[in-house]
Amino acid sequence: MSVHARGVDPAFDTSILDVLRTGIRVTRGSPRLALRGLHLLRDQQRAARRRDGHEKLGVQVPPFVIFSITGACNLTCAGCYAQILHRATRPEMSDSRVRTLFREARQLGVSVMLLAGGEPLLRPNVLAEAAATREILFLLFTNGSLFDEDLVRALRGMRNVIPVLSVEGGAEETDARRGAGAHERVIAVMAELQAHRIVFGTSTTLTRTNFATAMGEDFVRPLVGRGCRLFYYINYVPVEPGTDDLELTAVQVAELDHHLAKYRRTMRALFIAFPRDELAFGGCLAAGKGFLHINAYGDVQPCPFSPYSDSNLAEVSFREALASPLFHAIRAEGVTLDESDGRCALWKRREWVEGLVRRP
Repeated sequence: MSVHARGVDPAFDTSILDVLRTGIRVTRGSPRLALRGLHLLRDQQRAARRRDGHEKLGVQVPPFVIFSITGACNLTCAGCYAQILHRATRPEMSDSRVRTLFREARQLGVSVMLLAGGEPLLRPNVLAEAAATREILFLLFTNGSLFDEDLVRALRGMRNVIPVLSVEGGAEETDARRGAGAHERVIAVMAELQAHRIVFGTSTTLTRTNFATAMGEDFVRPLVGRGCRLFYYINYVPVEPGTDDLELTAVQVAELDHHLAKYRRTMRALFIAFPRDELAFGGCLAAGKGFLHINAYGDVQPCPFSPYSDSNLAEVSFREALASPLFHAIRAEGVTLDESDGRCALWKRREWVEGLVRRP
């Protein structure tokens, strides 16, 4: 399916609503969760109308924003792209600017914000601001190590915040990347969330070495039993020099499609794969076509794996940042951003993106 000339393929907007409808179905049996889902669905329908209105005025608003709210982290995970690409000595965005950003995003019609880091729970004030911005669905990507009873109770009252816990497979795979005891801790957090009937998800970085475990039914089905209702798979991007051999093989990329189709048909959970799912919308959706990335210092970037920017939110509004010449050039150059090999298109074409940044 080709991408619409004026903006994102309308099917991507529709798919967000479809995901929420599916989410309501997979949480059936809980009236509270069903009501929560219906509220979110209503809010996202309104957001889609806002985006459409702004697009008619020439402002392309992506439905999805990835916001790395801090560069700090309490873990040192192997191959972490954030530590390599996004750490800086500059001041991070202030809580007040983040509050304004959330308000701007709501008014423009952003549907979903993925809160990442570093470790986002190191900025608890931002989580509170997210919970107060009820029209946006926030996915809180966390390593889970900072959870306590107070946070779990707070999450129960946050209808628009879904924790997504990092897990790389079983104990061997998770601890190898995230440190000894990481798997045991995250399983304990899942038990607490399930006991409080809080919807949660998991995030797994797929590598050549953990693929068989992380995509296996022996891994997926028990997590569904623990209450996981969202599986987010991210193909490994070799930002750390010398790690190209961790990228998925061509055979594994093909197997990924098979596994996703099977689990979507047979499991009571949502399965999202990046960048694989973008193929249904014509390829890469970065640079505001479907999503963008904001780093902890306010730089508005095409995606987390393309750390280039010509707009900073300390200097411009979010609406002004959406008019980024860099974003426009990426979308308008006519360069094929193919991701059918399972690799991030902008990472593969990073020299081309760097050239666009240097262009006078």
